[in-house]
Amino acid sequence: MTVWYAVHTRPHAEAQALANLERQGYRGYLPRFRTRVTHARRRLVVLRPLFPRYLFVGLDRTAMRWRPILSTFGVAGVVRAGQTPAAIPEPVIAAIRQDEEAGTFDRVSPRSSLRVGELVRLTVGAFAERIGRLAELDDQDRVVVLLELLGRAVRVRVEAGGVEAA
Repeated sequence: MTVWYAVHTRPHAEAQALANLERQGYRGYLPRFRTRVTHARRRLVVLRPLFPRYLFVGLDRTAMRWRPILSTFGVAGVVRAGQTPAAIPEPVIAAIRQDEEAGTFDRVSPRSSLRVGELVRLTVGAFAERIGRLAELDDQDRVVVLLELLGRAVRVRVEAGGVEAA
């Protein structure tokens, strides 16, 4: 019977720890989500860990020992309750897998959560931290926000990733 445990990894070493654990015969699972990043003026979709610095390891306690996990390169420790590792129920892992496959955690389109007419907060640019009303969604990943400036409503066009629900 496979029992799942949470493994704490070194910073930015989740994939490396997963590869090393699987090389040793452990069953690993690193939940990830897709997100859009801008790098060198290019927009890329990348995979990031859902739980930074954590992954899950499934092992059969009758056939495998958990202590060698501690000396695996990339691993910082195992989440424990006292001296024994804290088990994670199989339905929790199955639910995370199901949501990951369905794309529930993905943050690819910031526009999907925005609705015309709702209050939004600008997070970038000269008007950062200002609250306005979302006026329209453009077709090029941009939105138009109405801001109250000097007693007038001013239309401001910004990137969709630069606003969040207020």
